[in-house]
Amino acid sequence: MPVGREPSNRVDEPTFRVPECIPLFPLPNIVFFPKTYLPLHIFEPRYCEMIAEIREAGQCVGMVLLKDGWERDYYGNPPVYEMGCVGRLVSIEELPDGRFNIMLQGLERYAIREQQYDRSYRLARIHLKPTRRDPGAESPGRAELLLIADAYLKRRRDDPPWQHLWRPDLDRELLVNGFSTLLDLTPLEKQFLLEADPLAQRTYRLIDLLRFKIDERDGVKGWS
Repeated sequence: MPVGREPSNRVDEPTFRVPECIPLFPLPNIVFFPKTYLPLHIFEPRYCEMIAEIREAGQCVGMVLLKDGWERDYYGNPPVYEMGCVGRLVSIEELPDGRFNIMLQGLERYAIREQQYDRSYRLARIHLKPTRRDPGAESPGRAELLLIADAYLKRRRDDPPWQHLWRPDLDRELLVNGFSTLLDLTPLEKQFLLEADPLAQRTYRLIDLLRFKIDERDGVKGWS
């Protein structure tokens, strides 16, 4: 199926649909979250070709994490996790040598239905998996997350770049995904968070991870 044809996956913007079939961009160290932004420098020929094509077509790429052992077949098609995040191309700078600097906007999580290998890069038929909100609860875990994140960041002595996440009007999914993106979590820990659903589960998984890291840093074994 051509990239960008027959769009069927609806996202929030009323005039924009995610194509049923999108290119995959697997990386070993990046987990992308909805409602966040990701700058990337594209230099591999196959992914330069991918960017050149999607800017003329669906403008979407499926960011996805490579599984352990990817080094043995990186230039082939090593295994990836089933769930990733759709990124929409929102800015692109083409460099004189054919490389690109791009910015992706995270739209929604997706699950891979089927992969296709007839190009230099992979395509996948996908199904969107929007994060479910928590019925009957306005913001479970929000206050607890802010407290534990504050305690964690004070131990790291991190400064102001984080301050926007403490805005009281900030959407909770953006709050949780923002911390999940910016904190020094491992790719596997971030994948663990991305797969959590509904949003309350992702919130409490993040809280538990931060508690564990605080205990580890303070020399305490086990959970606080």
